[in-house]
Amino acid sequence: MHAITIPEPGGPDALVWAEVPDPVPNEGEVLVEVAASAVNRADLLQRQGFYDPPPGASRYPGLECSGRIVALGAGVHGWAVGDEVCALLSGGGYAQKVAVPAGQLLPVPEGVDLVTAAALPEVTATVWSNVFMIAHLRPGETLLVHGGASGIGSMAIQLAKAVGARVAVTAGGPEKLARCAELGADILIDYREQDFVTELRKATDGKGADVILDIIGAKYLDQNVKALATSGRLAIIGLQGGVKGEINLNALLRKRAAITATSLRSRPLGEKAAIVAAVREHVWPLIAAGRVRPVVDRVFPMDQASEGHRALDEGTHIGKILLSTD
Repeated sequence: MHAITIPEPGGPDALVWAEVPDPVPNEGEVLVEVAASAVNRADLLQRQGFYDPPPGASRYPGLECSGRIVALGAGVHGWAVGDEVCALLSGGGYAQKVAVPAGQLLPVPEGVDLVTAAALPEVTATVWSNVFMIAHLRPGETLLVHGGASGIGSMAIQLAKAVGARVAVTAGGPEKLARCAELGADILIDYREQDFVTELRKATDGKGADVILDIIGAKYLDQNVKALATSGRLAIIGLQGGVKGEINLNALLRKRAAITATSLRSRPLGEKAAIVAAVREHVWPLIAAGRVRPVVDRVFPMDQASEGHRALDEGTHIGKILLSTD
């Protein structure tokens, strides 16, 4: 088969489409013939040499995929050769075939085509696990999503609205904010022109956000604490704005607030399987009913993954960027 390899870390041109050995499914795994994968920030970091796959994972990039099952490992039940699936991966999605733990498989949702389904596993698992399983967003509460036009953001808006929450977003520029509004966002904040703490307080009568989903990290840490409501929960899932920051613990104590930080890729298999099962139970019916949908900006051929990485780097996209093997 062919896969995207990284002979030497570097820029987008470090990604090389090369012939490699076929993977073999171990016990409890299935072999998927890949139809599409998606470009995630973690892939860009791996390409640059900053984010190695977990021990035992495929060395090729790609944290999610869609495709068809072509072989079953020992001990796999409930799946059959020919099933159309999408999957959460620790790596290996940028390839023609990938071995996947059966617990990380999802059926392609009703109403979604096979290629587009590659846009779903990472964002649904990330949003559901952080916003709902950890931060426990409830109907009537306010969620603030940083990067509302991103793949994560576009899914977080829809899921929060589906459960009856109010959604605030930050995004760069009127076009991205308009798309966030189309997805259901109630409070639109242009981070280039506005202070999100001030704007959020105005829109919530001074209360702030009950839950904040943050992809920025250190740069926003102090402001995020200020933006939290009493008993608010800050969920940090990205570090685009740095890894070290100072926090006013007294402010956190006064608000009785909580901060969590998670990484999906390095979680144990059992935890990933539990998240995937929760996504199938809670999110897949919303997709089948048309209340939630994947948002795809562009699709590039898999052997042109470098162009997909450039597109993500440019930051002009809305939703997900996919790579197709077709």
